[in-house]
Amino acid sequence: EYRPLGPILAVMPWNFPVWQVLRGAVPALLAGNTYVLKHAPNVMGSAYLIRDAFVRAGFAEGVFEVVNVTPDGVSRAIADPRISAVTLTGSVRAGTAIGAQAGAALKKCVLELGGSDPFIVLNDADLDAAVQAAVVGRYQNSGQVCAAAKRLIIEKGVVEAFTEKFVEATRKLVVGNPLSSDTYIGPMARYDLRDELDQQVRNTLEDGATLLLGGGKAEGAGNFYEPTILANVTDQMTSFKQELFGPVASIITAEDCAHAVALANDSDFGLTATIYTANVELAQQLTGELETGGVFINGYSASDPRVAFGGVKKSGFGRELSHFGVREFCNVQTVWLDRN
Repeated sequence: EYRPLGPILAVMPWNFPVWQVLRGAVPALLAGNTYVLKHAPNVMGSAYLIRDAFVRAGFAEGVFEVVNVTPDGVSRAIADPRISAVTLTGSVRAGTAIGAQAGAALKKCVLELGGSDPFIVLNDADLDAAVQAAVVGRYQNSGQVCAAAKRLIIEKGVVEAFTEKFVEATRKLVVGNPLSSDTYIGPMARYDLRDELDQQVRNTLEDGATLLLGGGKAEGAGNFYEPTILANVTDQMTSFKQELFGPVASIITAEDCAHAVALANDSDFGLTATIYTANVELAQQLTGELETGGVFINGYSASDPRVAFGGVKKSGFGRELSHFGVREFCNVQTVWLDRN
């Protein structure tokens, strides 16, 4: 039998302040657990909005609850015997801390951390479709997505054509007021995050990459960063080795599909990957070689309630969504009846 564990403490991020919470909370509640949300401090309005939605939907008081605490408060909550398990979506640094505290308390935890997802385009791919998906996969939510097309690994036979089309499409993206329907890229969440991203871009250019578009903070008011494309990126450069959480794409050339997979796996992260090719049989073969929690063939990375979402390596462990997400926070109880 699958039995609920009890109250689940959830530490959630700001970048998808409603959907991210629901994709963790709904499976946990379906399993019969209750949910205690500690949301990011800059999106507490979303936390209370979600709680009110559960109340209006008829959930009993306390089934979904919100706490607004400091990191010390989170530590105390993890140690509290009333909390049965912990889930976190956030940075590797936060995951390391939360995972250690959950382990010390002997409590189950699920960690959904960062990603530096490879977006592989092979020579036989539909380039127009691949470019369109790469633009959405990299620049949606101003590039502030864990599962995003951050490392564009393009087979050398089409890298020039792909790059030309990708630059042209990215140049058309409108940067501005996020409340305007014409805007595709809004401001970044915090000034310190923009400064960190800008330094990563500068470091990559100093490493020897080529700047094709953008490359700096947008002028004027607001926390904006230009849609940026870095080309001739190698596996020794900053944007290849680190996660860039903002509107910056890195183009890497692969000699062949085997080299593309090797480049994809040459990362501390393993969240999702994308393969664009006309040879679906080959793509299915390559999925077994990719060290990621998910692989998308001829489509960009996304999360969907019907399928499990999560990563390996420093992208974390455990799964959200689907029946796997429902059973993450369950006691798998064996019931034996001796019929003799």
